[in-house]
Amino acid sequence: MVKNTEIKLVGQPILKQVLNLVDSVAFKRLVESKCSDRYYKSFKTWPHFVTMMFGILSRCDSMAETCEGLRAMSGKLNHLGLSKSPAKSSAGDGLRNRKAAFFEALYYKLTAQYASFLSDSQTYGLTIKELFIVDSTTIRLFTDILKGVGRNPKNDGKKKGGLKVHMLIDASQSIAKFVKITEAKMHDKQFMKEIQVPAYSMLVFDKAYNFYRQFAYWTNKHIYFVTRQKTNAIYTVMQTLIDTAGIKNKAMIYREEIIEIIYTENKEKKKLILKRVCYRDEKNRHYVFISNNLEIDSSEIALIYKKRWGIELLFKKMKQNFQLSYFYGENENAIRTQVWCTLIAQLLLTVLQKKAAVKKAFSTVATLIRIHLVSLLDVIELIQNTKRAWKIQTSKVIATTLFDT
Repeated sequence: MVKNTEIKLVGQPILKQVLNLVDSVAFKRLVESKCSDRYYKSFKTWPHFVTMMFGILSRCDSMAETCEGLRAMSGKLNHLGLSKSPAKSSAGDGLRNRKAAFFEALYYKLTAQYASFLSDSQTYGLTIKELFIVDSTTIRLFTDILKGVGRNPKNDGKKKGGLKVHMLIDASQSIAKFVKITEAKMHDKQFMKEIQVPAYSMLVFDKAYNFYRQFAYWTNKHIYFVTRQKTNAIYTVMQTLIDTAGIKNKAMIYREEIIEIIYTENKEKKKLILKRVCYRDEKNRHYVFISNNLEIDSSEIALIYKKRWGIELLFKKMKQNFQLSYFYGENENAIRTQVWCTLIAQLLLTVLQKKAAVKKAFSTVATLIRIHLVSLLDVIELIQNTKRAWKIQTSKVIATTLFDT
């Protein structure tokens, strides 16, 4: 029996295959519920979404560049549900005025749709089954639409604008369960007040989120956390459980204590009991963790904190593979819309990466999609076997470049 080595060719561009991951019926229902087509005669919500996905996936630097790119592939626009490429003015007006809340709602619908599919064994080895990671990343802007952070620059006398993307991700799925976009000046701990997780779950975050009143609130709700202790923290040791010098250059817990911290709430002094764990890794680097779970093993506390790297990888994917150095609009709504659409694009590519079931880096998948965005190759087979996909494409002499007419 001769094995068929030819890659499948489909009647849809890869961009359309990516967009097929968005349920069209659910999309229309969301448009109706959010009234996002109201006041728009031609540039409806679907063309707006397609335009944003094309610009983000092809890494266009501006809305003008995005519209020109769509105009160049006019022969394939019917595949995308577009009758014509949008005018720059129409796209710009839609970006400024159509509420970013629609794209926020769409992102959450997609995370709910693919949550079980993307679930994996990130919590393997932990007794805690529900682990959530909290962190934020700052994106600098060239205007002062959203207030930035830091001192005023010496040259121009004012700070550049900036936004901060706060995230809560499920460690078992590696996708953001809750996102809040704020001015860059907003302190990280303000985000913690809005976090909603089930009882007996575990949160992990860095020491920028140290907020004792919130720690006490979570303790009363049976919500646990692991974080690093600040170097200037004031506490009292109530009990020492482990105290050993240990062996140099060997990863180990060398101190474990039960501590008491005094904090103020409504001008009243209150007590908070925590576990303090001192850990040294193989490179002789020292870490001090605190947790409100007094029963959990100290070695598991160290392992839980290592899982925090998952959210750093998520931010790395977003910043390195998508164009967030330039924004397509200049008002706050336009910037928020682009960030939400970038999160949607990242989620859809993560789904494709999982469907392909190959150990290719996310950056490789994003690059393949960008290069072949308007080709008629099967997207899953393209990711699985790039060389074979390219060979078949060239042998069939299919005109699939971005500038085809």
